[in-house]
Amino acid sequence: KEEVEDNTDEIMEGALIARDRVGVQDFVLLDSHTSENAFLNNLRKRYQENLIYTYIGTLLVSVNPYKELDIYTVTQMQLYRGVNFFELPPHLYAIADNAYRVMCSEYNNHFILISGESGAGKTEASKKILQYYAVTCPTTEQLQIVRDRLLLSNPVLEAFGNAKTLRNDNSSRFGKYMDIQFDFKGAPVGGHILSYLIEKSRVVHQNHGERNFHIFYQLLEGGDKDLLGWLGLERNPQKYAYLIQGRCAKVFSINDKNDWKIVRKAFSIIDFTEKDIEHLFGIVASVLHLGNIQFEEDSNGHSIIRDGTQIKWISKLLGVHLSILQEALTHRKIEARSEEVLSPLNVDLAFYARDAVAKAIYGRTFTWLVNKINGSLANKDSTRKTVIGLLDIYGFEVLDTNSFEQFCINYCNEKLQQLLIEMTLKAEQEEYELEGIEWEPIPYFNNKIICDLVEQKHKGIISILDEECLRPGEATDLSFLEKLEEKVGDHAHFVTRKLADQQTRKSIDWVDFRLLHYAGEVTYCAVGFLEKNNDLLYRNLKEVLCNSKNGIIRECFLLPELDNRRRPETVATQFKNSLTSLIEILMSKEPSYVRCIKPNENKEPGRFDDSLIRHQVKYLGLMEHLRVRRAGFAYRRKYELFLQRYKSLCPATWPHWRGPAAEGVERLIKHIGYKPEEYKLGRTKIFIRFPKTLFATEDAFEIRKHLLVSRLQAKYKGCLGKREYKKKREAAIKLEACWRGALARKEAKKRTWAVQIIRKFINGFISRKKPLCPENTEFVRLVQYKYLMKLRDHIPKNVLDKSWLQPPSILEETSEMLQKICMRNLVRKYCQGLSAERKVQLQQKVVASAVFRGKKEGYLQSINQPFLDTRLKENDINPKVLQLIHGEKIKYVTPVIKYDRNGFKARDRLLVLTQSSAYVVEMAKIKQKIDYATLKGISTSNLSDGIVVIHVPEDNKQKGDVILQCEHIFETVTKLCMLANKQNLVKVVQGSLQFRIGSGKEGTMVFTVGQEPQVFKAKNGQLTVVRSHRSTA
Repeated sequence: KEEVEDNTDEIMEGALIARDRVGVQDFVLLDSHTSENAFLNNLRKRYQENLIYTYIGTLLVSVNPYKELDIYTVTQMQLYRGVNFFELPPHLYAIADNAYRVMCSEYNNHFILISGESGAGKTEASKKILQYYAVTCPTTEQLQIVRDRLLLSNPVLEAFGNAKTLRNDNSSRFGKYMDIQFDFKGAPVGGHILSYLIEKSRVVHQNHGERNFHIFYQLLEGGDKDLLGWLGLERNPQKYAYLIQGRCAKVFSINDKNDWKIVRKAFSIIDFTEKDIEHLFGIVASVLHLGNIQFEEDSNGHSIIRDGTQIKWISKLLGVHLSILQEALTHRKIEARSEEVLSPLNVDLAFYARDAVAKAIYGRTFTWLVNKINGSLANKDSTRKTVIGLLDIYGFEVLDTNSFEQFCINYCNEKLQQLLIEMTLKAEQEEYELEGIEWEPIPYFNNKIICDLVEQKHKGIISILDEECLRPGEATDLSFLEKLEEKVGDHAHFVTRKLADQQTRKSIDWVDFRLLHYAGEVTYCAVGFLEKNNDLLYRNLKEVLCNSKNGIIRECFLLPELDNRRRPETVATQFKNSLTSLIEILMSKEPSYVRCIKPNENKEPGRFDDSLIRHQVKYLGLMEHLRVRRAGFAYRRKYELFLQRYKSLCPATWPHWRGPAAEGVERLIKHIGYKPEEYKLGRTKIFIRFPKTLFATEDAFEIRKHLLVSRLQAKYKGCLGKREYKKKREAAIKLEACWRGALARKEAKKRTWAVQIIRKFINGFISRKKPLCPENTEFVRLVQYKYLMKLRDHIPKNVLDKSWLQPPSILEETSEMLQKICMRNLVRKYCQGLSAERKVQLQQKVVASAVFRGKKEGYLQSINQPFLDTRLKENDINPKVLQLIHGEKIKYVTPVIKYDRNGFKARDRLLVLTQSSAYVVEMAKIKQKIDYATLKGISTSNLSDGIVVIHVPEDNKQKGDVILQCEHIFETVTKLCMLANKQNLVKVVQGSLQFRIGSGKEGTMVFTVGQEPQVFKAKNGQLTVVRSHRSTA
């Protein structure tokens, strides 16, 4: 709250500091708020700095800059979106956003009244507000269509309803009230337009310096050659009588060609069909052709059409018979005693009939156009919607010659001024009195007296005008003027030449009357009032149009209309009733106000005409409004509504206040911390003086609302969660039951299927396992063939490949035979490919494997080491040894260490193996010969030592078993056992072994593991062999 107050204070203080340079943003901050000069000075300062907007409280004053300003961008729109009213500089977007936010939060209807005289910028302001809502409101793809139609309805209505006048190049010549409909989310979902009093007389007549409606020039300038040819038009507007009266067909500030493109695009967006567009332009073109029809007198003084070219085009475009149309324009049908008589028209009446048709066609077509747009904007959803209304209606007009149209326009402005007085000045002061709030009354001019002068029943100007139009006899504009002098001549705001004083008579003609409006004096020329008020169209012309083949004309002129014999309401009465209905609509909504001011008469940028603006400030009642705002309160609400909205800010009032609403509000504002000067409590309402106080409260409410919403959301989600859980649980149970049933059915079906499959498999298996018979002969052959073909591709490539295809049972025996044959074949091939030396090596390795594999350490490491025939060089063998062995061929020689049988002394020897014996040789002596035939066995340990014991028989020739240690023990033992052919006598022992010393004595050899390898005689006399931990032999 303190931050918001500080922020608002800074803004207001900043506005005061900048006062000398750009004035103040809010006239309420003016020091001399009662001085009209100070008001104008502030307006001038801001205008000269291109600051065209200034507040009077929540009322916006806008001065037309007559140039483009860079203050209407999308960035600007987003800047003002959702921001407190006084937080940013004054802008049209702030008014629009404030109305929108209040509508969304309080769910009520609003309207924005844009008022001011012609040329003050009302239409542009209305368009800017519409653009703001189109950009900033939530939207979807469907809502985008509605948004585009809302935006593009403007160029269509401006084309057909706006025209260049002396005061404004884009002057609205009709009144427009548009309701924008919003759903509960604040998204625009539809709209509705009410139009008032299109200025039909402009179709046939324009003052000097003015133009007809824009659409005529747009069609000629922008229409392509084919379209103009089909319509019978030429591009030059000087060719058409209805377009040259003002002598300004071309206007520098208006781009008719570009506007034509926009209108054409708008037609497609607003859902006009090609047929609609064709008929519509046919009507526009027919109006131009009507203006070019010329009449002349025949010999009888009756009117005839001078040239038939134009009427042929009208006949084609409106779809009416040429002869009937010609007759209707030159004759009038009169009913007398149930008989119809055609009366010829003179030239003047023919011109009147022509212009009446043109006005009627255009006026009703405009009404059709509005209804068509309403159809495209209509929202079919029946849910409740809120609306924001935009009222863009013609401004107060004072011309050199003021006629019936200016009378209606200014009467409308009087009614709107009265509405403003009722809803602001008068209503506000009356409310203070009713609520018992201390208040100093502020004088203001109440223009109800002028409104009564115009509209009072039986006594008002409109009633007198209608009476004169409807009475039998020859009624004229002068007789109407006499009636006015008779009935309202004593009214203080009415004067004619007859009633005026000597000085005033100089400025009033005999056919004029003058009204003193709230905006000043206006002199009206009574000539034409009766004709324009009647707005009569001859019956036979109506009949022609009712039978038109143009779809739009047929909708505008209905056949039942011909059966109605009652005189239609006059234009003034219709307009008065429409205004009454409009005022009722506006009174039911919350208002926002934009007061538009025209800075000069010449539409010059930057020029500030003090006298003109002073006059507008005065008649718009801006000074009175400023004084009321300065002395009054910015915000007021009924206790019940205020408490209902903000009760959550006080623990005592939340969630329910049981006592009177006034007491609840008092407790609430004390808790919030309102200061006495910030508020007053009335009988039924609370009044808050400063906007910043309300903004602080609103900001606190926003924070509180988020907290409450979070809690409610949690509770609601909890309830939803429980409800959803129950629903899901029930659904899960049902689904589970259904699913189990489905699974059971599926399982039963699957089992039935499986039983059938299994039965087939079993039958097939039985058939296949039977002895060869007619039933399985073909199968067996197929199995045999497939197996053999597959086996052919997967036969092992070498003897090491032990893989073999698993055969079917009927081919197991065959497969086994084939595998043996294949292996024999591979072995044969392998053996055939071996050299003799390689074959001997492999034979020795096979024997070594059989003897040592898995029994003695170090065997696996020796496999890849080839066995040699000698471990000595040729010169190392003493020739005497060869003699001693009697020339036997030496098969293997290796150095060994022989241990004595008694003392186990180590001696270097050679072990020589021949074909029949083994010799232990010392230099040139044979120390011991061992015949293979007498060999009893060979022993070695399971450890990686090199000890081998050769066991010999007990006889005198042998002194005992031979204990040797050799480096290549696997090679040595394998060679020895193969030469002796006693592989089965090789023993690999663990722990210890017994050996014969001689003379019947035995010794023990113990094998163990130690730190270092060694062989020694232990104290117990045993030979101990120690294998190192690191030894691998």
